[in-house]
Amino acid sequence: MTSLNWPQLRLNSDFNFLNGFKNLLFKFNSKNINENKKSQGQVFLIGAGPGDPELLTIKAYRLIQEADIVFYDSLITDEMLQLIPKKTQKVFVGKRCGKHSIKQDSICDLLVKEGLSGKNIVRLKGGDPSIFGRLAEEADALKNNNIKFAIVPGITAASGCAAYSGIPLTHREYSQSVRFVTAHLKQEALQADWQNLASSKDTLVFYMGLNRINQISEGLITHGMIDTMPIAIIDKGATVQQQVIISTLKDITKTMKGLKLLGPALIVVGEVINARQIVDLEMLKMSEVVNESN
Repeated sequence: MTSLNWPQLRLNSDFNFLNGFKNLLFKFNSKNINENKKSQGQVFLIGAGPGDPELLTIKAYRLIQEADIVFYDSLITDEMLQLIPKKTQKVFVGKRCGKHSIKQDSICDLLVKEGLSGKNIVRLKGGDPSIFGRLAEEADALKNNNIKFAIVPGITAASGCAAYSGIPLTHREYSQSVRFVTAHLKQEALQADWQNLASSKDTLVFYMGLNRINQISEGLITHGMIDTMPIAIIDKGATVQQQVIISTLKDITKTMKGLKLLGPALIVVGEVINARQIVDLEMLKMSEVVNESN
């Protein structure tokens, strides 16, 4: 005859009851949390990377699949747009130099409007949203209207374009640091600190500088950088249309004559260009984009 251990049996029974109650409470809380999310609305500020859709992070992809609406900019490729489910509303809010575009204040207003309506929103930006991506203005607008938001980083253009073009951003023999510089200033009257840039031993990476290549090369030479310093222009980096132009500061304008560059383009200045290795881009060729949620 088997004897029963009553204290142990009672303990197990109590434990099972508490577990059941805990699970019920968890389901109740989860339901309330999900309902609150729907009523409040939330915005994910997501970096899409430099061009190749396969450089999108797993987290970014998941959030795009869950979104009610995606606001995307002009740096988002057609291949990347294919990853957005057909049921999801897509709104273009791109800005390109010299072309008609939506003002930043209007973009902020759209995010706030849809956020207050209770939608799950993705703001999809090329590269990384925190590097020359106007992240601060959009985050401020959301915060001021008590709309929850989160930031998902992306591969910035400097990293992606350098990798796909075979140019190391740092090198033990040439440069121990790298500096990101915007060539697109808020006010034309403002100037970069050319003296500081020209005397630096850093690798210099200029964003949004294709239309200011003369200003960049002349500014650096005038303030003391040697005119034989290597310069690289990486046009439509990390895409199938990528072009890499290598020259020197004194010759870059002449080198660019007759070339059809589409933009966006990244400009790299520094001795690290001498250490460039040709990358086999066929190995990085994107597989066919298939979105199973469509």
